[in-house]
Amino acid sequence: MDEVVAYQIVVAGVLSDRWYDWFENLTIRLDQDPAGEPVTILSGLIADQAALRGILERIWDLNMTLLAVSRTGANEVKEQDDERHK
Repeated sequence: MDEVVAYQIVVAGVLSDRWYDWFENLTIRLDQDPAGEPVTILSGLIADQAALRGILERIWDLNMTLLAVSRTGANEVKEQDDERHK
């Protein structure tokens, strides 16, 4: 059964802002891993498993290294969206 779920996806490196439209419904944040290497964090509500697969395929198409995919709480997504719109 598919349901809207909040996810956080972490990829190695910096996602160029020219690709942000590909991930229009996700919040995109740049950060660093514990070793100080740059990572891009995409987070937001994803409609179903097919939509998640589409996002992962886009990451594949950009030849980015996937580091983590995790389900998060919807409250975390709302807090990140609130920060983005300040």
